Amino acid sequence: MHFTSGINRPPFEANSGFLQVTSGCSHNRCDFCGYFKGVKFERSSLEEIEADIKEIPKYFGAPRRIFLQSADAFAASYDTLMKTAALIHKYVPSVETIGGYARIDNFIDKSVDELRKLRDVGFANPYIGVESGDDEILRRVHKGYDSKIAREQLEKLTAAGLPIITNFLNGLGGKNYGLSHAQKTAQLYDGINISMIEVSSLTLVSKTPLYYQKLKNKFEEACEVERLKEMQEFLRCLTNETIFLSDHVSMPFFVRAEFPKQRDELIAGIQKIIDDVGEETLRRHRDAHPIM
Repeated sequence: MHFTSGINRPPFEANSGFLQVTSGCSHNRCDFCGYFKGVKFERSSLEEIEADIKEIPKYFGAPRRIFLQSADAFAASYDTLMKTAALIHKYVPSVETIGGYARIDNFIDKSVDELRKLRDVGFANPYIGVESGDDEILRRVHKGYDSKIAREQLEKLTAAGLPIITNFLNGLGGKNYGLSHAQKTAQLYDGINISMIEVSSLTLVSKTPLYYQKLKNKFEEACEVERLKEMQEFLRCLTNETIFLSDHVSMPFFVRAEFPKQRDELIAGIQKIIDDVGEETLRRHRDAHPIM
């Protein structure tokens, strides 16, 4: 099978099968990300995709879910995704759903009707790395879109009935910028049908633009307590009925919780970490896990 960039997945996709439909990242200019800097973005041919699908049972058995590979597999065209789904169901009949990483602008070229048809053939819960709803942060880290574009595409996905997973990248704004980041991201997600929101915390990756900005004193990280207060604000402002998931190694706590049912419990639990653990111990945890 072809995995140009290796296999990259969220922790909760560990039991999925994997299939490459694109390689690299169609944007590849985010200042905080170092995953695909040395990989050219390419779309796989249908011939290559079909050949790889035939090998899925050999490597992954009879998976119920396929998690498409690359930074943003949904950069593949609508036609390619539909044909890929048909081939998956032909050769791997155990598969019930198909996901993968996505950028929010991967959906600009896909209509509501097309997204609905993708849903009908099994696409569900693509993981969309929105990161933030704050335009100043999005501009600063070169995400390549603003909150207006993000909102338009999220509304389109909701209208299509295509369930999605999104994220919140805690600390992305740096020192003294957390509350705006939290408030505006929660506002962006308001009214959107999100199955799950996964959170992670910014960790500067060596040789990324943001890493060099820190070395030149042009970016200052938020301290650990500040990040946790930012997370509390995000939870206070969030209106979605969803699953809140903190399972990334960058986070100082691990939890899967129903939201908003467990909102107060989550906020109180974070406050206990602030009060009982403290900045120094929290920072040691981050320094021991130097990944994004």
